[in-house]
Amino acid sequence: MTSTKTKGHHRAKEGCLGSVINRALTSNSQWPDKDEFLDVIYWGRQVLGVALGLVWGFIPLKGFIGLFLFCLINAALVYFYASSFQGVDEEEFGGMWELTKEGFVTSFAGFLVMWIILYSGLHYD
Repeated sequence: MTSTKTKGHHRAKEGCLGSVINRALTSNSQWPDKDEFLDVIYWGRQVLGVALGLVWGFIPLKGFIGLFLFCLINAALVYFYASSFQGVDEEEFGGMWELTKEGFVTSFAGFLVMWIILYSGLHYD
C-alpha cells in the first residue's frame, strides 16, 4: 500500500516539473512554494556554472580574472533574475544575500571542473 502512495506521489511531482519550468521561464510568476523558487535558482546556477566553465576553457581565460568574472556574472544574473525578471520579494526568502548564496558553492565547483578540464585539454601539449 505504501508503494502505491509513493508511485502516485512520484507521478504528481513529475507533473509539477513542467509547471515549475514554465513559471521559471515566465516573468513575474507566482511562487506559492518558496522551495520551488530556491530549486530554480539552484539548478539554474548549476547550468550557468558549467556553461561559463566551457566558455572560459575555450577562450582561454585564466587566473584571477576568470574567477572574478565568474563570481560577478553568477551573482549579477541571479540578482537580476530574482529581482527584475521574477520580481520576488527577497525578504520572503531571507534577503537578497540568501538568494545570492543559494547553490553558489556547487556552481563554482562545476565551473572549476569544466574550466580546468577544457582549458587543460585544449591549451596544453
